[in-house]
Amino acid sequence: MDVIEVIPRLHMLRFPIGQAYLWRDGEDLTLVDAGYADAADEIEEAVRGLGAEPSAISRIVLTHCHRDHVGAAGELAARHGARVLAHALDAPVIRGEVPVPAPVLLDWEIPLYEHGLTVPEAPPTRVHRELVDGDDLGFGDGARVVHVPGHTAGSIAVHLPRHGVLFTGDTVAGVGRVTLGVFHVDREAARKSMRRLSALMPSVLCFGHGDPVTVDAAEQLAAAAGQEHGDG
Repeated sequence: MDVIEVIPRLHMLRFPIGQAYLWRDGEDLTLVDAGYADAADEIEEAVRGLGAEPSAISRIVLTHCHRDHVGAAGELAARHGARVLAHALDAPVIRGEVPVPAPVLLDWEIPLYEHGLTVPEAPPTRVHRELVDGDDLGFGDGARVVHVPGHTAGSIAVHLPRHGVLFTGDTVAGVGRVTLGVFHVDREAARKSMRRLSALMPSVLCFGHGDPVTVDAAEQLAAAAGQEHGDG
């Protein structure tokens, strides 16, 4: 796993498929997403490598219910007393009460989706707090939930307005360039959600897949959202 500084208080933890993010408020740590199942040891090693202790992880915010985002959340929460936070509409999936919703795949997405299924399935995971749009997440000087349905019904972005940081989850991707993400249950809803995120005008974009953007982020997101609007 690669550990990459995005800005001084923010690091990306890159897995073979997907990534998570670590935000620091002094000694208090927040994970945004949690990689794949069995990644807890790697995440702990990364935290220690940054001069912090895994026991300082107080919350794990899940952007949605997919296996490459939920994976190690339950194990880390059990080890360190962290609270797992997720939107109310995805929480039953994360807990294993209902199946993961099947995406409506475009033809070119099918092989990519099948490759993603090589990631170990996430175990049922307790959700300590169910989120709704606009909730204050208790970190990052006022991090807020932005409900962005489309990728899944309960997909969220996490916005840190005082820092200009936006975690998009898989609604938006940054693989090569800023684009609409893939594997949506409702592609048109995801497009609308992308346009909502564009209106936030972030200065730092952090995706579930792809390199973070720290230069001209708002412009790149607006251009990508405009292209999707033009597609219908």
